[in-house]
Amino acid sequence: MKALLFTNWHFMRWLRLVFALFLFAQAYMLKEWMFIGFGLFFWIQVVFNLGCGYDGCTIANTKFNKDE
Repeated sequence: MKALLFTNWHFMRWLRLVFALFLFAQAYMLKEWMFIGFGLFFWIQVVFNLGCGYDGCTIANTKFNKDE
């Protein structure tokens, strides 16, 4: 879990963290508690490194043999 949290920090992960913190702050300041749900969505993506990375949502195209 420690390696998951402290490695592979790219631009999109930082952006999600900033956006989650922004949504938490807005929920507190505006008393619109629905923003907490949206903030949690982005927070979970940050903690578990889910979602698309800086290189997009692609599937690796690896082939083991030339004949495939």
